[in-house]
Formats: sequence, structure tokens, C-alpha cells
Amino acid sequence: MRRSFLLFFLPLLVFVGGFVAPAQAGTTTTRSANVGRVATPSDAQIDATIRAKLAKSKIGKDGFRFKVARGVVTWEGNTSVIQHKGAATRMARTAGAAQVVNNIQISADAKAKAAAHLKRVSVEQ
Repeated sequence: MRRSFLLFFLPLLVFVGGFVAPAQAGTTTTRSANVGRVATPSDAQIDATIRAKLAKSKIGKDGFRFKVARGVVTWEGNTSVIQHKGAATRMARTAGAAQVVNNIQISADAKAKAAAHLKRVSVEQ
């Protein structure tokens, strides 16, 4: 019993020790408080970025309206292309929005068309 314990756990301790040893050997790692953080753009910058993206994008033809307040982008409008709602959310996120409220309504025809393309799945038990 004791031998099997040593045979199993000794290599494990050596393996884990290889990861712990450098930190114990006096090496220290420091992280800056701002590592990984990106400066939050202002509402005006987010607005300008979205307007520029809308001018170049296919979803710009849908006539969506949006407003930016405290980093939150709120979308309004209607579309007959179901993917345009998601594209608007992604557009706001890439523009620097902290949060996106997407109130874009999808037409009944677009919902029916998407439902028709879904595969019916049956679950066997």
C-alpha cells in the first residue's frame, strides 16, 4: 500500500513541483493594474464609429436608429433580414460599447423564413 502510494504520488509531486519551483526560487512576477484594459471610448467616439460603420455596411440601408448614453448603445428599428439584428449588436460592441440594448424588431416573414430553414431534430431515448 505504501509503495503504491509513493509510486503514484511521487511523480505527481515532481510534476507539480516543476511549476511551483520557479516562483519559490526567488522569481517574482508583477502585473500592472492596467494590463489587459483598454481605454473606454467616450459616447461621442462610439457614436462616430457606429455612424462610420453603418455608412459602409449593408445594415445601414435598414434605417436603424441608435443612441449612446454612458457607454450603452440602444438600437431601434425594423428589419426583414434576421442577421441584421445580430450585426447591429456586434457593430456596437466593436465600436466600444460597454452594453448593447437591441430593440430591433424582426419581421414576421423573416421569422417564418428562418423557421423553415431549421432542421427538425428528434431525440431518441
